[in-house]
Amino acid sequence: MQSMLDEAVKSLLGTNEPLEAWQKLIKSSDIVGMKSNAWARLPTPKELEVAIKRRLMHVGVAEKNIDIDDRGVLNNPVFIKATALVNVRPLRTHHWSGVGTCLKNYIQFVPNPPAYHDEGCSPLGKIWTYPIVKGKTRLNILSALTPQFYGRGAHFFDKRYVWPYKGLIVGTDPVAVDAIGAHLLQAKRIAFFSEDRPLDVPPIHIMVADKTYHLGVSDLSRIQLIKLGWKEEVLI
Repeated sequence: MQSMLDEAVKSLLGTNEPLEAWQKLIKSSDIVGMKSNAWARLPTPKELEVAIKRRLMHVGVAEKNIDIDDRGVLNNPVFIKATALVNVRPLRTHHWSGVGTCLKNYIQFVPNPPAYHDEGCSPLGKIWTYPIVKGKTRLNILSALTPQFYGRGAHFFDKRYVWPYKGLIVGTDPVAVDAIGAHLLQAKRIAFFSEDRPLDVPPIHIMVADKTYHLGVSDLSRIQLIKLGWKEEVLI
């Protein structure tokens, strides 16, 4: 896991060493909140959290200035004082937003998450403009180790639609990372069902985050996708 993360971050930042790459993202003086995801059926892998924390500490961030949280971020002193955030969660389908990806992961930064469920969670991008997170996110990581590519209904989980993709999608642009993630799930649905079987809602919040909130790039033709490792069944 550490090697996968290191190779991704080095490639993203154009460095030869992982420490050099992380130093471009994080300062030793930063207070860092790692926004994880605790959904019991498919949580952020602990091994990935450990790998990220190890690099934060290698940069020189004091352990007391690092915390990992999901549903308690609004009451977590580290997140309240955070100067930097690392956004990490699994890639999966989602009842309200079509896909559960990095943009959706910040919904716990508001006290009333259901208020952001309208129109396929189109307002999610607005959360990224609030002071508690605005301008603080240094890295977005989608764990595509075992993504869930299909589901219908709230809190849906079915092992038939989870597959060992064994990948990470990493970037500084949350919209681009999510667009690639959504594209991967769509490609897997087509490969599995021989059609793009519809989800409860299409993931329109990704495009809205681009066009309305200007958080990044959603157009796949404008995203530079660098693929590392084996290419067999990469799908995208």
